[in-house]
Amino acid sequence: MNIKEAKIQIKNAIKAYFSKDEYGDYIIPIEKQRPVFLMGPPGIGKTAIIEQIAQELDVAVLSYSMTHHTRQSALGLPIINKKIYGGKEYEISEYTMSEIIASVYDMIEQSGKKEGILFLDEINCVSETLAPIMLQFLQYKIFGRHQVPKGWIVVTAGNPPQYNNSVREFDIVTWDRLKRIDIEPDFECWKEYAYSTAIHPAIITYLDIKRDKFYIIKSSADGKQFVTARGWDDLSKMIMLYEKNHIKIDLNLISQYIQEPQTAKDFLVYYDLFNKYKSDYQIDMILSGKVDEIIKKRAKESDFDERVALMGIIVDAINEKLKEATIYDELLLKFFDVFKKFRMSTVDKKINVYEDFVKIVQQERDKEERQKLAGSISALDLYINKKCFAFLDTVAQEINWQDSNQAFVEMKSKYEELLKRQKELVKNADKELGNVFDFCQEVFGIGNEMLILVTELTMTPTSAKFISNHGSKAYFENNKQLLFFERRANIINELKSLDLNQLENFEDFN
Repeated sequence: MNIKEAKIQIKNAIKAYFSKDEYGDYIIPIEKQRPVFLMGPPGIGKTAIIEQIAQELDVAVLSYSMTHHTRQSALGLPIINKKIYGGKEYEISEYTMSEIIASVYDMIEQSGKKEGILFLDEINCVSETLAPIMLQFLQYKIFGRHQVPKGWIVVTAGNPPQYNNSVREFDIVTWDRLKRIDIEPDFECWKEYAYSTAIHPAIITYLDIKRDKFYIIKSSADGKQFVTARGWDDLSKMIMLYEKNHIKIDLNLISQYIQEPQTAKDFLVYYDLFNKYKSDYQIDMILSGKVDEIIKKRAKESDFDERVALMGIIVDAINEKLKEATIYDELLLKFFDVFKKFRMSTVDKKINVYEDFVKIVQQERDKEERQKLAGSISALDLYINKKCFAFLDTVAQEINWQDSNQAFVEMKSKYEELLKRQKELVKNADKELGNVFDFCQEVFGIGNEMLILVTELTMTPTSAKFISNHGSKAYFENNKQLLFFERRANIINELKSLDLNQLENFEDFN
């Protein structure tokens, strides 16, 4: 199955394991919960989906790579204790608590989350001395004498033997204790992830055109050559940072992440072409609705690859506008929440309420720290929080805190300023979105280009949220037309596939 289907399977299993009876006890005891085992090639996003599931279920996540562990670190160190049996004292050997189990308890204490996911990666690459201990763990969730706390689900992962020379083959006894899920690379699934994490548009459009370049593992005279989803993800981050710092993107950089020479060279050529399109097409003019007729003519006459690249550039540009407006939506909500808590805490106070404000803001910071520790907050929410805290720090410096009523009036004024800015951003973003649709409609009509635009706006979380919060006449009108276009295309394809004799018989029947 693909990674998206695997995510659904894991999420459903975790929900089932978290189910409790009327007395608050877990219906399936921890020792009867089969750990999930994700079997799939390296770099296809196994770790990423576990983090996503933790965020969506609002539980903690703790990850370990088992190749880094010895028998001692997993099991604990031996210690000698004295016990009395039958009136006689004996020395017995026990073990200190496992580093892994101790880390789970630390996570519970520091994050405040009693439920979570313990993710053990590369579990089929453990050393020979650790293998028997892992078998016991998979069955009873115990390292030494210490069990994984109730409410913590075990998810494991590993690579098939053809990808890793250190893989240990599991026997039937081991497999019979696991919920095995086999995963294969799938570009369409990764593409959804790419939009949600803002992968560089040059990479998305390149792989849209050349999907066979998404995942490659092969042998050569120089050893293994490979391209993975993780490689594209990490390359995207570096390209963005290089661009920000005005550093040239060259083959040396790309080859560090795309370790298959031909693909690395091919992408570099495309990346340079992508930037040329970005300059030639004057994307800001498209967003403003002031496109030169020469630009329109070139777009109409462009070939498939250029059109895909152009749509990727346009989508990236409009998404940035929609993202800014969406961030202000969230910023407004967060500030209003602080504003409300402040008013409630100071309703009976008259003077010097600065400490109340600081305390409320600190509570929000502490909440974020717990979420970061638990791995249950997304990168986008972290970014929104940064902007919110920066705004609140400014508020703290500019308001007169000596009189609570005056402080309330000034905070209300700050809120109204924020609301005004948010409305401006929403208005401008909606207008620019309309201009983008007008350009695509005029130049390409209702076809594949419009399909790309509508699909990618729908798949990208920030743009989808903007449309959900504020609507978009242009989006809904073109989406409706697109449905008619797709239905018409499907009917034509169905007619083409019919046997001519069937059509003749149909005419006779009439």
